Amino acid sequence: MYLKIYENGEYFLVAACDSEVLGKKLKNGKSNVEINRDFYEGKEVSEPELQEALGRATTANLFGEKTVQCAIKCRLVDQGAVIMIDGVPHAQIFRV
Repeated sequence: MYLKIYENGEYFLVAACDSEVLGKKLKNGKSNVEINRDFYEGKEVSEPELQEALGRATTANLFGEKTVQCAIKCRLVDQGAVIMIDGVPHAQIFRV
């Protein structure tokens, strides 16, 4: 899994995805979604490293089976909140 962190003051954004989906272009109806390398390709991490980052996240954007399942295991994402885009699981986290 790839993890990239963006920090701005009190905000901590986590962008994470499975390595298999990095760089892919997905179709969702008339819309296209790109799992952009510039945004997602940080360092390759283990599940415990991703869990630690997600625990600090004020916002997270997640793509891929392993990445989304990690967030579900941490109880940060409910299975019912996961959407499929062109067969790839996607979830977002917002803490307010």
